[in-house]
Amino acid sequence: MKIHLLAIGKGMPAWVETAYHEYAKRMPVDYRLELIDIPALKRSNNASITKITQLETAALLAKVPKYHHVIALERRGIAISSHELAKHLQHHHDQSQDLSILIGGPEGLDLTMISTYEQWSLSNLTMPHPLVRVILAEQLYRATCILKDHPYHR
Repeated sequence: MKIHLLAIGKGMPAWVETAYHEYAKRMPVDYRLELIDIPALKRSNNASITKITQLETAALLAKVPKYHHVIALERRGIAISSHELAKHLQHHHDQSQDLSILIGGPEGLDLTMISTYEQWSLSNLTMPHPLVRVILAEQLYRATCILKDHPYHR
């Protein structure tokens, strides 16, 4: 199964890149994790944040491969536990269904454009979007450890 993290923002700090890649390389071969960075649009004092989130969300959705199941990360989405995430991964793996998980920019995703997709929340807290890719990679790794009964999760 392929899991694509489609994220707004390029040129992340070295610690973000290092941490993300550490968890991505730990993923089992049957749960391949790939990050696809999409440049953030320029923000200026008179820029329309609504228009920026629409354009960035459209850019993310344009990169979703055909037949991928889409999950949008949204702070008002459904909070799931590590064990629930493991069950979701197992279900999609068993169905030979690849995933694309969307991570918006600083202002998030356009809610209208993601309304038809499954929406998850990592926390009720607002997090810096570079950190989200690290947390998500770690949680995906943790979920595969749960499925394989690996001691990492304990």
